[in-house]
Amino acid sequence: MTPWRIVNSSPSRTGDLRDSASLPVVTMIGGGQLARMTHQAAIALGQCLRVLAETSNDPAAQVSADVVIGTHTDLAALRKAAAGSSAFTFDHEHVPTEHLEILVAEGVNVAPPPEALVFAQDKLRMRRKLTELGVPVPAFAEVRSTADVAAFADKNGWPVVVKAIRGGYDGRGVWMPADAGEAEAIATEQLARGVALLVESKVPLRRELSAMVARSPFGQGAAWPIVETVQRDGQCAVVIAPAPDLSDELATEAEELALRLAADLGVVGAMAVELFETLDGRLLVNELAMRPHNSGHWTMDGSRTSQFEQHLRSVLDYPLGDTAPVAPVTVMANVLGAPEVPHMAMDERIHHLFARFPDAKVHLYGKGERPARKIGHVNVMGTDAADVRTRAELAAHYLSHAEWTDGWDVHG
Repeated sequence: MTPWRIVNSSPSRTGDLRDSASLPVVTMIGGGQLARMTHQAAIALGQCLRVLAETSNDPAAQVSADVVIGTHTDLAALRKAAAGSSAFTFDHEHVPTEHLEILVAEGVNVAPPPEALVFAQDKLRMRRKLTELGVPVPAFAEVRSTADVAAFADKNGWPVVVKAIRGGYDGRGVWMPADAGEAEAIATEQLARGVALLVESKVPLRRELSAMVARSPFGQGAAWPIVETVQRDGQCAVVIAPAPDLSDELATEAEELALRLAADLGVVGAMAVELFETLDGRLLVNELAMRPHNSGHWTMDGSRTSQFEQHLRSVLDYPLGDTAPVAPVTVMANVLGAPEVPHMAMDERIHHLFARFPDAKVHLYGKGERPARKIGHVNVMGTDAADVRTRAELAAHYLSHAEWTDGWDVHG
C-alpha cells in the first residue's frame, strides 16, 4: 500500500499569467469553520473565498472580504452568492437540491452536483444507492410506523439504531434504544414531529475509520491515508493518522472503496467516507460527507496538501496535490467547549499551551465557548502514536478547560 494515492492525471493548462483580479472566485455556502479554513487555503492561491453566511459574526465571515449575508434555504441569496463565481460549493450539505438544480440550469458550476450531494443529505437514499452498487452497509429499513422498528429488530436482532434520515450530525438525530418499549417511544415521538426515520443494526465494532478522498471534474482522484476516528457522545473527539495497526490490505480496500464511490456518485471536491471496522475485520460504510470533514483536519499540518486546498483544486479542476503525510503520525484533537467557560482568557491559555508544547499546531474557529461545541482543534505530529495522541489530547483539553489533566504545573 502506498501512503498516498493520486489516480488519472489531468491535462496541463497553458496561458498567460493572470493578475489577482482575474483569478477565479469560489463560492462556499455556509459560514462555519470549514469555510473559514477553506478561505485560509484560498489565500495561498491568491484568491478570496466568497461565503454565504447567516451573520457577519460567523467564523468564515469574520475573515473573508467577500461575504453575502443570507440563508442556504433562500434561492435569491444563493443566486446572489453564485453570481460571477467559477465554482459553487459547500460548508455543509443542507442546501435544498431543488434550489441547486435551478442554479445548475442557470449555468452555475455546482460542485458537488446536486445528483451527488443528495446521497450525503439523505441517509436512506445513500444506503439504497450503496446497496445497489454492491457496497457493504449495515442492515437497514425505512421506518414508516412505530411497528417498523420492532419488526426490523425481530428480523435482524437487537440492539438497533434509529436515525433521522436528514439533518443529523455529531450525535444529533441518532438514538440507541435499549429495548422495544424505548424504540417505540422514540419512533412515536419523532414521527409525530415529522422526522423521517430509518432503523439499522447496531454493528459490533472494533473501531471507526474514515477514508478521505478528493475528485476533480476531469476524473482525477486522490486519497489520504486511512485514519481512525474516536467518538465520544456521538461526536468526533480525536483522529489518528494513519489508523494504528490497520493492515495494508484493509487500508487499500478502504482507499479504493472511497475512490470508487467518488467516481460512481459523480462527486466533485473532497469527500469523507466514514467506515465501521467490524470485529471480524470487515468494512461497512456508515456515512458520507461531500465537503471538507472533521476527520481530515489533520491534513492542515500533517499532509503535503490539506483537504481544504485539495477541495479548491478539485472544484476548480486544477491538478490535485500530493497527499503524502509529512510525519509518521499526526493526531488531531478537537477543542470542545467545557461545561463552564474558564475564567482564564483564551489568549492566556494559548500562551501556557505553547510554553509546554511549542510544536502543537492550534486552529481556533472564532466561535463562542459553550459546552461540547467545537471551537477549534489541535494537531500534533511525531513518531510514537501513543505519545502524540497523549500530547494532542492534553493540549485540546487545556485550551477548553484551562487545566492539565495530568496535573502538570508550569511552576512545578
